[in-house]
Amino acid sequence: MADLVLTAEIQNKANELIENSLVKAGVATVLLIDGAGNVLANCGARGAEIDAISLAALAAASRGATAQIAKLIGEEDFSLLFHKGKNGNIHFGRLGSDLILVTIFTDEVSLGLVRCRVAELTQPILDIFEA
Repeated sequence: MADLVLTAEIQNKANELIENSLVKAGVATVLLIDGAGNVLANCGARGAEIDAISLAALAAASRGATAQIAKLIGEEDFSLLFHKGKNGNIHFGRLGSDLILVTIFTDEVSLGLVRCRVAELTQPILDIFEA
């Protein structure tokens, strides 16, 4: 992806896709970030409660570290990263080579649903940012 210019139109389209697919399914918070940790979209009921800038920076660093771990064991990359906690879960999904979708959810939403919805969102989101 070339240099990105984030317009209100691009951000609104991405937010709408994320809200309709993941947030309406019960996901608490979704961040769309780039590989450098810049927040491109922040959706969900808990979005305002979370320090999105710190989370985005740490998520980007975690994805970078995970990519290096993959290389050490002979994999090209891992397409997702998942952490399960006592009260919440977090899923990091790579969208193309430059974007990461960070999804925070409780056990009321299944990991399978999150994975399916992220997979369904991948190309539409990439289309928005590549247009």
